[in-house]
Amino acid sequence: MPAPIEDYALIGDCQTAALVSREGSIDWLCFPRFDSGACFAALLGNPEHGRWQIVPAGEIRSITRRYRGDTLILETDFETDDGLVTLVDCMPPRTCEPDLIRTVICKRGRVPLHMHLVIRFDYGSIVPWVRRIDGGILAIAGPDSLILQTDVPIRGENLTTVADFTLNAGEQVKFSLMWYPSHEAPPPRLDAARAVADTESFWKEWSGRCTYQGEWRDAVLRSLITLKALTYAPTGGMVAAPTTSLPEQIGSVRNWDYRYCWLRDATFTLYALMSGGYETEASAFREWLLRAVAGNPAQLNIMYGIAGERRLTEIELSWLPGYEDSAPVRIGNAAHEQFQLDVFGEIMDAAHLGRRVGLPHAKTSWKLQLALLKFVSTAWKEPDEGIWEVRGPRRHFTHSKVMAWVAVDRMIKAVEQFGYSGSVDTWRALRGEIHADICRQGFDTTQNSFVQSYGATELDASLLLIPLVGFLPVDDPRVTGTVAAIERELLQEGFVIRYPTHRQIDGLPPGEGRFLPCTFWLADTYALQGRYTEARELFERLLSLQNDVGLLSEEYDPASRRLLGNFPQAFTHVALVNTACNLVPRQQKSPAEHRSGDGGTHTDSGDSPGSQPRDR
Repeated sequence: MPAPIEDYALIGDCQTAALVSREGSIDWLCFPRFDSGACFAALLGNPEHGRWQIVPAGEIRSITRRYRGDTLILETDFETDDGLVTLVDCMPPRTCEPDLIRTVICKRGRVPLHMHLVIRFDYGSIVPWVRRIDGGILAIAGPDSLILQTDVPIRGENLTTVADFTLNAGEQVKFSLMWYPSHEAPPPRLDAARAVADTESFWKEWSGRCTYQGEWRDAVLRSLITLKALTYAPTGGMVAAPTTSLPEQIGSVRNWDYRYCWLRDATFTLYALMSGGYETEASAFREWLLRAVAGNPAQLNIMYGIAGERRLTEIELSWLPGYEDSAPVRIGNAAHEQFQLDVFGEIMDAAHLGRRVGLPHAKTSWKLQLALLKFVSTAWKEPDEGIWEVRGPRRHFTHSKVMAWVAVDRMIKAVEQFGYSGSVDTWRALRGEIHADICRQGFDTTQNSFVQSYGATELDASLLLIPLVGFLPVDDPRVTGTVAAIERELLQEGFVIRYPTHRQIDGLPPGEGRFLPCTFWLADTYALQGRYTEARELFERLLSLQNDVGLLSEEYDPASRRLLGNFPQAFTHVALVNTACNLVPRQQKSPAEHRSGDGGTHTDSGDSPGSQPRDR
């Protein structure tokens, strides 16, 4: 059985990543990219699907772990009856081929240890040919090759590689695992000690650039480091998570591949990076976004591959039983073919935020935005699959319409605030038309609340974004009524669910955990309402869910007290950073720290409490 999701830690090289359990087992690793086939897939099955474990051979009294300072170097202490050893894991930032280094250091006593390496390419389906080389082994199958190098004597056993060795106090050994294309010559042996030192220097320098100095600095910086680790350095794209098919409910079919880049995360991500002082990463992400969405607006994807790929065909891997038997295991994501109106608003909002915070001007941005708005001017009337990518019938989702309004609003502000040229009178009329339509059809007077979709009665946590994007002021009675309704219906056991899941809405069996970003949005809304005590309490409750090394997944189950969903989840860590910034009371913020006229989580606001927006 794989470890509980919260028992994993992340290491990575800004092009791919591995998950390491508390028991010293690397149960998930894709080489050479986040979206490549996994050579260790025990996370979604069992050890025979690939893993790499180094652990004391005797009984373990205690396990403690941490990251080495503000880096992505993981240190795990194993205390046994025989002594104390520390396992140090890291992946050096990529210079050529990817590699992973594991160092075992004996701190006290004389400790016997065991290593078990199971290489299974293509998500656990392919057993490679293995041969001995000087100082290790070489494993090859199809396009993939792995070289294990170590001074420890190793042997083959049942199509796996094992080693038994003993360390005395003060002794240490190193293992390095390097991937390279099988048609090329093997790379030279790695200087493991120097690579670890270079890795530490890289992360210390990067973390030293963080400008956030608030009371939650440790959690914010760990989240920013995690976001950096989930960035694909060659293109600037950021994956939603390094994993696929970790379930939103144990035993459910809500298992999706998150190793892609979602447009919906764009504005939140840019704000988080800029709030932390990482303009270089924000600019790279913005440039990735502009490249990915270039083309016919009608053919816009809602997600892309890490280099901007559009074809993300979804298939099921029948040989993997899934995490705790949560099948099916999927690679690819069929949602890339959906029509989701809200992403147009996210693109416009991200461009607007880039201008507000002073990112370098993108020459192609305005022409692209004009083309996107031309499409939105008619497409906003169409139903879509919505923010949650439902696999049921298309509907007129209220949040989608609000984000269409955002798309038009941000174009108007580009003219008014930054001097761009456009048909601003026509756009103002369109903005008013969309606004009136939403207030007429998306609001239920009986519940005194906006609803998930036109004509429905169900609520939806995405409605919390209505004041945060500036569609209505936070003190508008329709907003306060919506927040109260969400507190009443969707705030369960201290955390927010996305919406009532049932087949009629999303075409899937009901049930999932609490969606953590939505709970952060509620904390943002509390802060916007001036309810700082409640906002802080909710934020602290969310922080308490971090695992022992500061990581969060997509969802949480209060009953079992378990993290659920793909892990670690970029959107959750983005939300953590943004909420930490938003919880600074308005009167304590400098003008540069205000994202918008009302201090909201998104990028702009200040429209009238009536059905017609006010120009500023």
